[in-house]
Amino acid sequence: MSTNLFFSTFEVTRQAFFRTSLSYAVVNLKPIVPGHVLVVPTRYVPRITDLTPPELSSLMTAVQQVGRVIERAYGADGLTIACQDGKAAGQTMPHVHFHIIPRRLKGDYFVRNDDVYPVLEQAEGQLPAQFKTVRGHKSGEELPSGEVEPLKMDADDDRKPRTVEEMEKEAQWLKTFFAEDAQSN
Repeated sequence: MSTNLFFSTFEVTRQAFFRTSLSYAVVNLKPIVPGHVLVVPTRYVPRITDLTPPELSSLMTAVQQVGRVIERAYGADGLTIACQDGKAAGQTMPHVHFHIIPRRLKGDYFVRNDDVYPVLEQAEGQLPAQFKTVRGHKSGEELPSGEVEPLKMDADDDRKPRTVEEMEKEAQWLKTFFAEDAQSN
C-alpha cells in the first residue's frame, strides 16, 4: 500500500496513522481537542450512500479500531463520533469522513456534552480553506534545552492549522499504538 492518500483533492499520506485497502485515518489539520482525528474511505466518495458494502464495512471497522486507540492514547472515557453526510448536514469536504473526538467524564473541554457540535460544525466549515494554507514547519522542532515544542492542539478560536511536520509527528506516535496491539494479539 504505497499509493498516496487523498482527502478530497488534498494529499494526506504523511498524516495517516492507520490504513487498510479501503479506509484510513489521519490526524486533524486543526483539531478541536487533542486526539480529534478523521477516518476516511480510501476511494473518493462524496456521500455514505455512494459507498460499496465492503467500503462501508471497512470504514465502520476502522472507526471502531481507531476509536479504541484514540481512547487509550488520549486517556478518554468515551468518544464523540460524527459524520456530516451531505451539504445540508454541514459537510464541506465532499469526501465521506467520520470525526473521532475523545471525551472525558471529568475535565472535558465541553462542559455540556452537546456543545461539541457547534464547534465541530464551525471547524468542518473551515476545512477547505485551511487545507490550502498549511503552514511551514515550526512546532515539533527540538529546542536548545533538548525539549521538543509540543504539538499545537487546542480548542481556542485562534488556533492555527498545524504544519505537515506537526501532523506527521502525531501520526507516527499513534502508529505505535497499533504496533503494540499487533504484538499483543
